[in-house]
Amino acid sequence: MPAKKKMVSPVKKVQDSRVNLKKITEKKDFAVVGIGASAGGLETLEVFFSNMPPESGIAFVIIQHLSPRHKSIMASLLEKHTRMAIQEITDATRLEPNCVYLNPPDKNVSIIKQVLYLMEPVKTSAINMPIDHFFRTLSEDKKERAIAIILSGTASDGTLGCKAIKGEGGMVMVQDPDTARYDGMPRSAIQTGLVDFILPVEKMPEQLLRYIKHPNIRQTGKIAFDETSSQHQLQKIFALIRSATGHDFSHYKHSTIERRIERRLAVHQIDSLPDYILFIQKNPAEIQTLFKNLVIGVTSFFRDPKAYDVIETQVLAKLIETRYPEDTIRCWVVGCSTGEEAYSLAILISEAIEKLKKHVNVQIFATDIDEVAINAARKGIYPATIAGDVSRERLRKFFIKEEESFKIKKQVRDMVVFSRQSVIKDPPFSKLDLVSCRNLMIYLDAAIQKKIITIFHYTLNPGGVLYMGTSETIGEFTDLFTPVNSKWKVYQRKEGLSSGILDYSKRGAYERLDGPGPDASQPQPSPSDVQALAEKAILDSYAPSGVLVNDKYDILHFVGRTEKYLLPPTGRPSFNILSMARQDLKYKLTAALNKAFREKTRTTQKGVRVKLNGSFTVVDITVGPLSDRGDPSGLMLVVFEDKKTEPIPAMGSDIKPRAKKKTSEIMQLEQELQSNREYLQATIEELETSNEELKSTNEELQSVNEELQSANEELETSKEELQSTNEELSTVNSELQNKVDELSKSSNDMINLLAATEIASIFLDTSLCIKRYTPAAMGVIKLISTDIGRPISDLKTSFPEVDLADQARMVLKDLNTISTEILSEGGIWHSLKMMPYRTIENVIDGVVMTFINVHSIKKADKVRRLAVVLEDSNDAIVVLDLKGRIMAWNKGAEAMYGYSESEALKMNYTAMTPGNRPDEIEKIADMLQKGETIKSFRSRRRKKNGEILEVWLTATVLKDETGHPVEMALTERDLAWLIKD
Repeated sequence: MPAKKKMVSPVKKVQDSRVNLKKITEKKDFAVVGIGASAGGLETLEVFFSNMPPESGIAFVIIQHLSPRHKSIMASLLEKHTRMAIQEITDATRLEPNCVYLNPPDKNVSIIKQVLYLMEPVKTSAINMPIDHFFRTLSEDKKERAIAIILSGTASDGTLGCKAIKGEGGMVMVQDPDTARYDGMPRSAIQTGLVDFILPVEKMPEQLLRYIKHPNIRQTGKIAFDETSSQHQLQKIFALIRSATGHDFSHYKHSTIERRIERRLAVHQIDSLPDYILFIQKNPAEIQTLFKNLVIGVTSFFRDPKAYDVIETQVLAKLIETRYPEDTIRCWVVGCSTGEEAYSLAILISEAIEKLKKHVNVQIFATDIDEVAINAARKGIYPATIAGDVSRERLRKFFIKEEESFKIKKQVRDMVVFSRQSVIKDPPFSKLDLVSCRNLMIYLDAAIQKKIITIFHYTLNPGGVLYMGTSETIGEFTDLFTPVNSKWKVYQRKEGLSSGILDYSKRGAYERLDGPGPDASQPQPSPSDVQALAEKAILDSYAPSGVLVNDKYDILHFVGRTEKYLLPPTGRPSFNILSMARQDLKYKLTAALNKAFREKTRTTQKGVRVKLNGSFTVVDITVGPLSDRGDPSGLMLVVFEDKKTEPIPAMGSDIKPRAKKKTSEIMQLEQELQSNREYLQATIEELETSNEELKSTNEELQSVNEELQSANEELETSKEELQSTNEELSTVNSELQNKVDELSKSSNDMINLLAATEIASIFLDTSLCIKRYTPAAMGVIKLISTDIGRPISDLKTSFPEVDLADQARMVLKDLNTISTEILSEGGIWHSLKMMPYRTIENVIDGVVMTFINVHSIKKADKVRRLAVVLEDSNDAIVVLDLKGRIMAWNKGAEAMYGYSESEALKMNYTAMTPGNRPDEIEKIADMLQKGETIKSFRSRRRKKNGEILEVWLTATVLKDETGHPVEMALTERDLAWLIKD
C-alpha cells in the first residue's frame, strides 16, 4: 500500500507562508537611493554611474524634470555608463537591487513598501515638484534608512524633500555647487543646514558605499543602548550638548536620540560611542551639527489641510465672533521651527477676520530652541517649492515673489513674534486663546509630556483651544480638556486647577525676543463671582467715569456712566472719543489727549465747564497711561471727575454797577471764546474733509498698487512657467545632443565602412528619386552631387540591358528583394540587389540598390573550372617561380615522375633535369621575363626512381595584375608512346 500523505493543517501552512514571506522580506531589505536632477543632470548622472560598481546592492530611483511633450531617451544614454539594468518606471514597479529606475514624463512617483507607483500631478497654478514629492514618500517608507542625493539643477526642487528625509533620520548628499553646471538645487538644499555630505559627483559613489556598509546602517540597533555603559556614554553626550547649547536632551525619548546618534556615527565612520565622544571633544562643530539633527522639525505650510479646516470653522470663527472690536487674540505656537506653522495660523486668522468683517488685533508668539531656525523664521523667506503647499490665491495675497523664493508680507509678519524659548525650562506665556503644539511631544518622555499638558492648561484662557499633532494626545488629562475634534487632536480648556506648574522664578523669561513679550508673571487666582459683583458695585457707586482709548482715540472700554460727557454721534456710528465728546469738552479733551500721547505721561485739564440741561457743571479731565511705569500697549485711560461748585447768583437790578461791568466783560470774553471755538471747529471740519479726501486718494492708490501687484505676480508666474519649461527643454536638449553625437559617430562609422567595402549603394525615395549614394556608386553610374533629388530614370547607366527604374518599381509594388548579375558596357560583371527601404517603424520609404563588382569572382570561377580540368589531366602540369621552385604539382606529374605533391613542393625543378641540361629552367625563365615566345620542344626528365624520361615541353608565363611575370607553367607530355611506335 502506498504511504499515506502527511496532512498539514491550514494554520501550519499560514505560519510557514509567513516565515517564507519574512525571509523574502529580509532578503529584499536593501538600500534605496533617490536622486534628484534637473538641468545639467545628464552629465553628472553619467559620471556618477561610471564610478558606481554594478554590484552595489542599491536600487537607484532617478527623478528629473521632464517635458511632458517629449519621450525621454535617458535610459539609452545611461546604459553606456553602467552594467546595471535601467528601466523606466511603470505603475506598481517592484524595486530590485542593482537596478536604476527612471521617472516617466508628467508623472509623480511614490514609494510604498519598496514598490513604485505613478500618480498624476495635481493640476494647480503652482509648478509641479516631482523631486520633493518622491523624497517625502521615500522618507515615509524607508524612515531613517532613506537616502537622498541632489545633483545639478535650477530652482529649489528637492529642498523640502531633504527636510523630510532628515526629519526621519535619513541621509542627504549634495553635489558640490562649484562643480554643478546649474547650482540652484544644490545651494538651496545646502542652505537648510541639514546636508550630510557635499561632494563632487565622482566622489559620491565611494562615500555612499562606505555609508551604507557601516554596521549601524546595515543593522539598526547595533549599539546596545540599553546597557549600563552605553547609557553612561549617552549621558556624557547630553552633558556636552547642554554645555554648548544650554539645552538638556535627557528628557527626550531615547529611541529617537539613539537613531540620530547612530546616523552621525555612520556619517563619520565611527564604530563606538566612546570614539564618538572623543570625536565631539576634538571637533566642537559636531555638537552643533548633532544638536541640529536632534531638533529637526518636519514642518510645512498648512500641513494636514483638513486639520486647518477644523481650526478655521470650529475654532477661529467662534473666537473672533465673541470679541469686541480692537480686542486682541493671543496665540502660542510651540516648537515653531522655521516658522511655517506660525505663518499658516496667521494667514488663517487674517482670512477669518476678513470673512467676518470684524477687526481684532492678533498676537502670535512662536518659539523654538533652535536659534538658526528662529532666525530663518524671522526673515520669512521660503523656497519657491512652497507653491506645492500654498494656494496661488494665498501666495498672491500674503507673499511677495522674489528671485527663486517667496517672502511673507509685512501684514502677516507683524502678527508673529518669534523668540528662542524652551517649553521645558522657560516661563510660559499667559492669557492665551490658542496654543499650537504639533509633533513636539512625540519626542519627549512621558513625565515631561504630563508637565507640558498642565502648562498649556495654565496658559490658556477659559475656553481656550489646544491644537496638537495627529500622533499626540492629552493622555489622562481629560479633566482639563474636552475634545473639539478627536481625529485632528483639537481640544478646549476646561475649568480646573493646573497642577504641577514648573517654577520659573529664578529664570529669565525670554531670550532675544523680536517684539513685545508676553506677561510671564504668575497670575493671582481668579476672583469668585460674589467678589466680582461687589467690586463692580463699588466702582459704579464711587469711582469716577472714564474710557480706555488707543492711539487713534478710539474707545476700547467704558468705565461707569459717561453719558454726561460722551454722546453717540448722529449718522455713521463711531467710537472715536472726540466725535462722542460734548461740545464744551472737545477743546480741552483734544489738548489733554495730544499731550498725554506725545509725552507718555499723565496730564490733567481742571475746571472744564460743561453745559448740561440748561446749567453748567465743572469737571476735571485726566488722561494718562494705565500704569505710572508706562503701558507697553500704548493705551490711555481718560477719567472724568465731577467737581462741586458754588451756585452762581442770578443777575438782577440790585447788582452794583461795578459788578455789572465785570459781568459784561465776562460775557464779552465768552462771546470771543465762542467765536474762536466756532472758527476752530470750522478749521477742524476743513481738516477732516481734507483727511477724508486723502483717505480716498490713498484707497485709489492702494487699488492701483494691488492691480500692479497682481500684474507683477502674473508675470512672476509666467516667468516660473517659462523657467520650468526651460529646465525641461534643457534636459531634452542634453539628451538629444548626446543622441546626435552618437548618431554622428555611427554615421561616420557607416560612411567609412561603406567606403572600405567599396560597395556601390544608391538610396531612392518612393518617387524613385536619388536620396543619397556611396562614393563607390560614382564609378558605376557616374553620379555627381547635383544628381541628388533627380529620378533614377533620367540618368544614363553603364548597364544598357537593364532598366533600373523598372526593377525599382517592381520592388516597391511587390515589396520583394531582387538579386541578379548584370554585365556593364565595359564587360565588367556586377551583382545587383534591390530591396525595400524600411524605417525603424517598419514603414516603406523607398528602395535601396547595391552593385558589387563580381568580375574577379567570375574570372576566378572560370579559372577554378579550368584548374579542375588541368588537375585531372594525364600530362604533367607544373607551376614554378622564376627561381625554379615548384609551386604547383598536378596528378599527372605525380604519375609521370613518382613524386607526391608534398614531396615536390619542397623541391627545385632543376633537380629533375639531367646533367646535360643543367641551365634549361633558368633559360626558360629569362626568356619568359623578356617577353619572348618559347615554342614547344623536346626535353628530358629524371624520375624519382632515376629513370630518364623523354617529354614534350610547353612553357607559359603567368603574370600579376600589373602585367609583370611572376611564375611559369610547364606542360610536359610523356613521349615514350611515340618512341615505341
